[in-house]
Amino acid sequence: MSNHPLVSVVMVVYNTERYIARAIESIQNQSLADFEFLILDDGSTDRSLQIIQSYTAQDNRIQVFYQTNQGIPKSRNRLLDQAIGEFIAVLDSDDVALPHRLLCQLEFLQQHPEVACVGSSYQIIDAAGRLVLSRYPVPESNDDIQTNLLAGYGGMHQPCVMFRRELAIAVGKYDETMLVCEDLDLWLRLGEQGQLINLHEPLTQYRVHNRSISSKQQHLEQEKSREACERAWQRRGIQGTFKATGYWRMQKDRQSQQEFFQRYGWWAFNSRQRTTSIFYGLRALWINPANWQSWKLLVCALIKPMPSEDFQ
Repeated sequence: MSNHPLVSVVMVVYNTERYIARAIESIQNQSLADFEFLILDDGSTDRSLQIIQSYTAQDNRIQVFYQTNQGIPKSRNRLLDQAIGEFIAVLDSDDVALPHRLLCQLEFLQQHPEVACVGSSYQIIDAAGRLVLSRYPVPESNDDIQTNLLAGYGGMHQPCVMFRRELAIAVGKYDETMLVCEDLDLWLRLGEQGQLINLHEPLTQYRVHNRSISSKQQHLEQEKSREACERAWQRRGIQGTFKATGYWRMQKDRQSQQEFFQRYGWWAFNSRQRTTSIFYGLRALWINPANWQSWKLLVCALIKPMPSEDFQ
């Protein structure tokens, strides 16, 4: 690492011992080698901190911080204050950065000074690391992203973004009163100072599992998303409409579980992941063996030829 790396990668960790090693190694193995990697353990009670510390002796790019549990917004702000890079790349501790992520985003921001924050599409993996979807489509232009954000939708995805550090500090960093959806709030404020762009190529693998923060706090997420949007409408002097009223995470009821297992199964099938498609077809049938849609998924996963190309 040089004395003044252009990129600071920041990661907040809380009880992700199952996934943290893969997340760290995905940053270590980037095609861009010159960066600093700031990891903050936010009071984990499992082995997360010990696992993180095992990497510091072999990689001087990694700096580790520890604190009693303070929550995501305060933790991210502490890392912003510690960072020296011109650009901040965010990765959550249960996700995976694909090999060219940092280089692609750094080059894009250097070539487009009008852009405040760049994200990307992403792949979806499950708790076991199985590929579920080869590319989750996202809005790519500034206008489309801003329209989505102002309606409460996730037009930019936190573990996929790289943004300009000084600009984030100038707009007030993460709002520490936002217990969740602090990212949506920050993107809306950054979008008032520069453009927001998503790259078409997936640059991160986003892990879907039931122990994640967003899985546990969906009711609160809706409330805080609306609050972030209402603030933005007021700042911009516009009349907005909050549209993100559905749940994008699996609920505890059996019908929701079956619907999501079917969705994951078809995603996997269209992404040419036959074994994963069969796995989720069986899980959907376990919820309700009489559901014909689950049988259709399983039969297709077992005998139907895979698509000639990944579903895009």
